[in-house]
Formats: sequence, structure tokens, C-alpha cells
Amino acid sequence: MRILCTGGAGYVGSACLRYLLKKGYEAFAFDNLSEGNAAAVPDSDNRLIVGDILNKRHLIDTLNSYKIDAVMHFAAVASVPDSIAMPAQYWEVNVVGTKNVLDAMIECGIKNIVFSSTAATYAFTDKMPLDEADLQMPLTPYGTTKLACESMLNDYRIAYGIGFTVMRYFNASGADLDGEYGEDRRVESHLIPLAFHTAVGRREKLLVYGDDWPTADGSCVRDYVHVEDIAQAHVLAMENYQPNVGNIYNIGSNTGASVIEIIKQCEEACCNAINWQFAPRRPGDPATLVASSKKLRDELHWRPRHSLEAIIQSAYDWHHRYPRGYADKNT
Repeated sequence: MRILCTGGAGYVGSACLRYLLKKGYEAFAFDNLSEGNAAAVPDSDNRLIVGDILNKRHLIDTLNSYKIDAVMHFAAVASVPDSIAMPAQYWEVNVVGTKNVLDAMIECGIKNIVFSSTAATYAFTDKMPLDEADLQMPLTPYGTTKLACESMLNDYRIAYGIGFTVMRYFNASGADLDGEYGEDRRVESHLIPLAFHTAVGRREKLLVYGDDWPTADGSCVRDYVHVEDIAQAHVLAMENYQPNVGNIYNIGSNTGASVIEIIKQCEEACCNAINWQFAPRRPGDPATLVASSKKLRDELHWRPRHSLEAIIQSAYDWHHRYPRGYADKNT
């Protein structure tokens, strides 16, 4: 079976591609490298197609020439603050780009897609953990565009018989256990890599947004899942494909950890103090965001293999080994 991973040179996309390869699948990345890293794709000369999902003709040609059987669609712009400042880009890339992917699939006779969505589609109520049936009312253009894509998938299911799985991520975290691949963005926004960037001297200090949230220590609480466990869920979803059937799953751990708790664990992993300070709250941030993954566990028999301690240790090993990320790997 041959799978195309759009955004397959990005953090989550490349982790899923590498997991597919471990499982014996033929997997290829389709990525414009605006955020992704060619070095994150094993055998990139043969497995990386440099292309943009806004170019539907290139998508069609790629699906046909590589004889693709299924698509995992990760390509997107994904910064909550940027989406508030630049909504037009988010509607174009996330929504128009997803329409191009679906149209190309239909033209090529491909009807199996796993879609990378987000917890940002939910209304952030006091009820935690969130399950798939909870109210969706996004607070940011990022969440709104991802929710629009979920609706589009269902419309294409009804009209064209595609089978889809929507995966709503909470906090993708960690690095490959061999220490060779990890999280490296041009503009980093995730807590764990930012903490280690501070620890290894790539940034002066770490900002913690808000000290007065209704949580035990006043900092936000989030649900962290190892990126390989996310990859495992994607492969299970692809293997569970049924034509004209749509499924939606949260990928989370059912538990949360506060920002301050994460910083303390990062300090333990690197045996060093991390310079951090409180900053004002950011718009669009909920106090607590935790997933119920019961449906994923019950229906696809998914079991996360990596604890929070393992997530943080793997991330530290990557950042310690490659302080400048893939720039160090390429030298």
C-alpha cells in the first residue's frame, strides 16, 4: 500500500511517515518546505516531493505517478496567534488546500483519507475531558478553518463515497526514541521545545502566559501525547478504512499537566534551571484542555506507549544532541 503524506516533512507528518515505513508501507511526503525539514524524511531524494497543496495539478500528477492508495493530510498553517492576525492565509491554505487534496483524490479514484484536525475546533467549556460529541465552537480562525475542513470531508463522503478519519490532536510532543528526529520549526510555539531551547541557550527566557488561571498553580493545563503514539493512531485509522464512512477521534492521554509542571520536569531532564517568567494571557487560550480518548481506545484498540516522562526525556535527548535542530544534522 502506498500512502502520500501531505505536510510529510513537518513534525507530525514526518513522524507518521517514518512510522508507516517501520510498518512496511510505502510512504511519500508532499511538502512545500515552508515549515517542514527535508532532513526529517528518510531517503528524502526518493520520498520527498516538493510541492504545494494550493497547486491541484501537481497533486493530481503526484497521486497518479506514485500510484497512491491513501492520503494522510497534515499540510496546514497551524499557529493560533498567526491565525488571528492573518485569517486570509488560514482560509486559503487550510480550506482551499484541503479542497484541492480532496478534488485530486476524487479525480484519481482515491477514497481513503486521514485528516489532521485539532482540539481548537471545540468550545472550551468547564467540562473536561472533552469527547468527540462535545460542542464545537472555535475561538480562533485556526480552529474555524479546521472545523470547516471537517464539514467538507463529510460533504465529500456523502457526494463521492470517500471514507475519512478526522484526528483531533491535543498536544503533540516528544521525539523519536533513537534521537535522530524531533521537533524543529522555524518559529516555535510549543512549550516543551521552547523550554529546551531556553535550556540550551537558543532563547533567553521562556514566557508562561497567565498566572491566574483557575488551575492548581495558576498556569494552563494541557494534554500531551507522544508523536509516535499519534502516528500509531493514524495507521490504525488508515487500516480501518471503509468507503462512505466517516470517523472522528480525539488523540489524547485523558490527563493533563500544567505549564509549570512541564517546566519542572524539563529542568529535571536537563539537570539545569530554565529561565522563565509570567506574561499576560493570550487570546484564544483556555485554562484547561484535556482529551477523552475512550472512543479511539475502544474502536481502534489504540494504546499510547509513551508516558509524559518519556515524552520529555525523548525531547531533551533530541534538543541536547541537536541544539539547532536539523541545521545541526545537516552539518
